[in-house]
Parts: sequence; C-alpha cells; structure tokens
Amino acid sequence: MTNPTAAELIARSNRLGSDPRNTNYAGGNTSAKGTDLDPATGEQVELVWVKGSGGDLGTLGTNGLAVLRLDRLKGLVDTYPGVEREDEIVAAFDYCLHGRGGAAPSIDTAMHGLVDAAHVDHLHPDAGIAIATAVDGEELTRTIFGDTVVWVPWRRPGFQLGLDIAEIKEANPQAIGCILGGHGITAWGDTSDECEARSLEIIDTAARYIAEHGKDAPFGAPLEGFAALEDDARRAKAIALAPVIRGLASYDRPMVGHFTDDPVVLDFLASAEHPRLAALGTSCPDHFLRTKVKPMVLDLPADAPVEDAIARLHELHEAYRADYQAYYDAHATADSPAIRGADPAIVLVPGVGMFSFGPNKQTARVAGEFYINAINVMRGAESLSTYTPISDAEKFNIEYWALEEAKLQRMPKPKSHATRVAFVTGAASGIGKAIATRLAAEGACVVIADLDLEKAQAAAAELGTTDVAIGVAANVADPEAVAAAMGEAVLAFGGVDLIVNNAGLSLSKPLLETTEKDWDLQHDVMAKGSFLVSQAAARVMIAQGMGGDVVYIASKNSVFAGPNNIAYSATKADQAHQVRLLAVELGEHGIKVNGINPDGVVRGSGIFAGGWGANRAKTYGIEEEELGKFYAQRTILKREVLPEHVANATAMITGPDMSHTTGLHVPVDAGVAAAFLR
Repeated sequence: MTNPTAAELIARSNRLGSDPRNTNYAGGNTSAKGTDLDPATGEQVELVWVKGSGGDLGTLGTNGLAVLRLDRLKGLVDTYPGVEREDEIVAAFDYCLHGRGGAAPSIDTAMHGLVDAAHVDHLHPDAGIAIATAVDGEELTRTIFGDTVVWVPWRRPGFQLGLDIAEIKEANPQAIGCILGGHGITAWGDTSDECEARSLEIIDTAARYIAEHGKDAPFGAPLEGFAALEDDARRAKAIALAPVIRGLASYDRPMVGHFTDDPVVLDFLASAEHPRLAALGTSCPDHFLRTKVKPMVLDLPADAPVEDAIARLHELHEAYRADYQAYYDAHATADSPAIRGADPAIVLVPGVGMFSFGPNKQTARVAGEFYINAINVMRGAESLSTYTPISDAEKFNIEYWALEEAKLQRMPKPKSHATRVAFVTGAASGIGKAIATRLAAEGACVVIADLDLEKAQAAAAELGTTDVAIGVAANVADPEAVAAAMGEAVLAFGGVDLIVNNAGLSLSKPLLETTEKDWDLQHDVMAKGSFLVSQAAARVMIAQGMGGDVVYIASKNSVFAGPNNIAYSATKADQAHQVRLLAVELGEHGIKVNGINPDGVVRGSGIFAGGWGANRAKTYGIEEEELGKFYAQRTILKREVLPEHVANATAMITGPDMSHTTGLHVPVDAGVAAAFLR
C-alpha cells in the first residue's frame, strides 16, 4: 500500500509535470517528508520521498520515488568533506535508503532533504529560467518578487547547493522559494497544496512580468530572406535535407532524428539575433545535457538551393566538430571521461525548422522540445535584459561530470537494431506485420507501410507510441505514393536504414487463364513496387552515408516451378534477381541487399486469406483448412512455416552478426529440395 504522503506527492508531481509551462520532460524533482513504519524496529521513522534519478514528473509513479531515512540524510552534513569532494557524498545516499525497490536517488536529493520544509518543488519553467539567465537576474528577482523569492547564485547541483538553499530558507523565513541562477526555481511549503501553489505563483508571476514589461521584438528585427518557407516548400526541403543532416549527426555514432517546424523555431531563425543567441548555447543543465552546449545553425537564407545548403552543412559540420573538440580540450582534465562525440544534437535550418538527434526517437524528440524551451528562455531573458547562460567551463563540468558518466554507464546495452529505422511494406498484416513487430522488439523504429492507411496506423499503434512506430499509406506501384511514404518516414525518424519489400498479392491461375491484366497487376505490385521502394530508399541511404539493408521477401517459387502460378512465380523470380543486381550496385555505399525465400505461409497471411489459399488448395485437391499441413508434409523437416519464422530470418540477416553478407537468399521453407539454391 502506498504511503499517503507518497500518494499526495505523486499527485502533485503529475499535475505540475503535465504542464510544460512548469517544467520540461524529465526535468526537476519534487519531495515530501513524513513518517512510515520501520519493519525492522516496528517504530515510526522520518522519511523523505523524492523523485528519483531519470524520472519524469508528469508520469511519476511509486517506483519512480527514492525513499530515504531523513536522520541518516541529515547526518551526512557532519561527514560532508566540502565542495571539492562533494561527489563522494552522493554515493552515501544509497546508505540512507529505506525499504526495498524504488528509484536511485538523484543529485538533487540533498536539496530536498536538507531544506527545512515538509514539501519541496524544484522545477525548470521557461519563465523562471529566463530570470535565472538574465545578466541582472538577481536585481530582477528583487524587482519582481520583493523578498518573497530569494536569488541563489549559480552552483552546480549537488550537496553544497542543498546546503546553500537550506541556509537561505532559514535566513529568509518570509520567502516562499528561490530563483537558482542559470538553472531554475525551488519552492517549499508546509503542505503539499501550499508548496504547489507557491511553485505556480513563482512561475505565473515571472511569466506575467515578462509579458507586461518585456520588449516587443526580443530577438531583433526580421532577417531578410530568413522567413519561413510556405508549407509545401518547407516540407520538401526538410525531406531533402533530413538524411544528409542525420548522416552528419551520426558521424561518431548512429542517431535517430526528429523534425519540427514549430512556429517558435521558425520565428527564432527568422530574427536578426538568432546567430548570436544560438552561439551562446543553453544554460539549464537539463537543457544542454540533451541539446549539447550549442546547436549547429545553417547560415544561408531560407530559399537557398538544396545543393548549396548541403554543401554548406558539410562545411559547418566540420567546423562544429573542431569547435567541440576545442571545447573539450580546453576544459578536460586527466580524470575527465573520454569525449562522447563531437556531432551536433540540434541542427537549425532557417525557413525550414529544427532537426534533433538522439540514440532513440524519444531522446531525439525530447532534445528538440528542450531546445524550444531554451528558445523561450532566451526570449524571456532578452525581452527584459540580456541572456547570459552559465560559462562553458561550468557546462563542461556537468556534461562530463563523473556522476553523469556513471549514469550513462548504467544504461542497458542497446538492442541489436537500436538506432535503425525500418520501412516495411505490406506490414499491416501477415508476414509484414510479424517482421515489423520483431524489428521493433529488437529496438528499431518502424514505418508500417500499407495500402490501407487505417490498418497501417492500427498495426503501428499495437507496437507502441509514435516514438516506436508510425503507419503510412503506400501504394507501392505508384512512384508518387512511394515518394510520399518515404518522405513521411524521413520526417518522422530522420532517415531510413532498413527496407523490407514485402507487399504483394497472389493470383493462382494456369497460363491459359492468366490475363494480361493479371500479369500487369502482379508485376506492378511486386516487381515494379519493389524496384520503386528500393530506389526511393537507396536515395535516402546514399544521402545519409550510413550504409543500410534492403530485404526482399521473395519466395521458394522464385526458383521452384509449381503449377498454375505463372504470374506470381515469374514476378518472384524478378524480385530474386533484383537482390543480386542491387547487391552489386549498392555495395559501394555500404548497403547490403538480401532475400528471403519462404514456403507458403498460410496462417496469418493476408494473401492466403484473400483467395490464394482457396485456389492453391483446389490445385492440390485438398480442403483449404488443410493447406498448411499439406505444405508442411512436403518439406524435409515436416514443419509449417509461419510469419514469425520469416521475421526471425529478417532480423538475423539485418543484424550485426551478418554485417558481411550481401546478395544472399535465405530459404525459410522447412526444406524444399526442389527449391535448393544451386
């Protein structure tokens, strides 16, 4: 049973965290003090419940709380070795924990435990950080709040900051909270409701003051030629640039991308001061840990030709990497962790929008959201004063903090297909759906492409949020529809790494009954469709420069001459030879092309359910419900082939253990001797 104090804290946290005006995703932390039973002594003990490391206030649950003995946490004050060695004290938090389970204590635990208040909120509202990053933030705090909110000079989060805030609260009994220089806000109260009300009072007061006293154009005058492009032109340019930018952002290690053309971003980039402000970087630790110290900004007008933009992006990327290396070299010590990569996490393109990157889609999306927070912070600070973030030295001390490195090292090992974007055709059912499901389970972002948009979106929803999978409409026989679907994939995830040509249909007819229309339909969907999808994907993969995989779900019929399926088997043979041809042509770009040859997959197959099964059963003189068993009995292993078996082969051939294999056809037919490859 959840302790009432903890339940109250969770409810407050969820309310505060659900409103982006109060704090960003996974930003800030909240706490409550109370008592609970110590099962070892049978006595009530004083505890502090505090949001644990890495949690999100908006979705916080019981497991996201760290629970500590308050007497032991306060006892650390007597053993605290001083600010030069304060990292050592963080390890002692684990020895203050009460009970089993729960989250790891965060670096801000001391702030919550040492401040003499039953309830404490530490938040990162844009309005509050705007005051915290103004050059005259201390004076602004006095002007806006009088003596009810106290200024705290910048200090890196940790035990000493907790001591500082505790001392400030004690010395200012009239205060309801404080502004933390360069960082955020902290508020406290005797009850949960009072603490929440005070947090909101600080946020609302700051926002209202900025709105009433701020200047009209904090980012300066409009910059000629940098206004947002019209919708269609903006989208087209974003699609053209996204794979190139993703490749640049993945120079050190592969990244997933996210794109937004939020008006906040477009307005910022259309203003004269954006180059100066972007170069200053972000300030709040939660911001720059996800966005890096500053973004890479394309310095060309919005209507610059795509070719010019691409050439300039390559130049800027080289300069960005050199600048980041210089930043690292200037501040690193012998004890610093190794450089984690010099590529940008945020790339801004005037007139188009923002591309953000991370090791998965959620991280990439959140990085973009954080930079929008940073833009809002800069707007607020510039409208009242001058935006002045913390120094690069302080940023480095947090970015390459030993505690931050330890947190990264605790993260689970990436799955086999992490950072990969898979585009699977015909994926709303049958083999395609099984493949999409398996690739998502292996860590890939998945685009489920299908002729039926509603079914594609429903299948994607089964895999999780849009950070995992999206559904798109794709008539693979229509080049414009293929290009549009590929464009949606690129905007959703930054690019494409893995294509599965699975879409198909089957017409089971003898030669004399096969019409020209039958022949064209069969070849348009599978031979032409596979060609069009592979061609569109190859353009993206080559632009990325990250290699890739193209997989054809062919068939044993590509090499086996069965009765009454001239159109189907001929087009499967076409697909099989496309594998060989493209393996040769695309190899120089690091793109592998392989095929999978299943036997008839009856269960779960849309093709068989659509009439092919009845026709094949008639051909073999059996009942349709016996077709799976019939196919199994003609194999060497006497096993029926299911969609999951084809999905297993797809995951294997595109996984890290098959990095040196291309031009291969993998039989998934339980052994059909007549279809052995020679």
